[in-house]
Amino acid sequence: MPWHNEPHRWRQSGGTLTLRTDPHTDFWQATGYGFVRDNGHFLGEPATGDFRAEVRVAGQYRDLYDQAGLMVRLDAQNWLKCGIEFVEGVQHVSAVATREFSDWSVIPLPDNPPAIHLRLDRKGDGLEVYFSVDGTRFTLARLAYFPPVPEVLVGPMACSPEGEGFEVEFSGLQVGPLPAS
Repeated sequence: MPWHNEPHRWRQSGGTLTLRTDPHTDFWQATGYGFVRDNGHFLGEPATGDFRAEVRVAGQYRDLYDQAGLMVRLDAQNWLKCGIEFVEGVQHVSAVATREFSDWSVIPLPDNPPAIHLRLDRKGDGLEVYFSVDGTRFTLARLAYFPPVPEVLVGPMACSPEGEGFEVEFSGLQVGPLPAS
């Protein structure tokens, strides 16, 4: 899997990816703030058709907007990132869908859990974002449109838009076909 903006510090051992985000990194397209950023860290693997991606994310979030999770990416103008975003001392489940312009949705989590499990289901032109604090019971956080192209990249994503960087661990990453319903 190739990096999009490889972080200066990272290692992979077994099924665990650990990295420290570089300072002032982000993915964002214009809306509300007027800037464009495409310098966040993303380790994407090709995925075709409908699929499910899952990962466990544990981060040492510290600074405003520190974030880590999953990304589905077509190009700089078409992507979705989801995971934890640290806002005013509280971890939020966050999802940003971008089709030329970014949007942002957040759900505050009580007690800043030590880890979160994420699930992304791609079904045709839709991406469903789910989260779980126990890895068993998943809650739908977002349904977003995504262009129904044959192949995209999917994988771990992390950024530190305002801060000097933080450590994050991704484990159990799986990308595969959707289970039969």
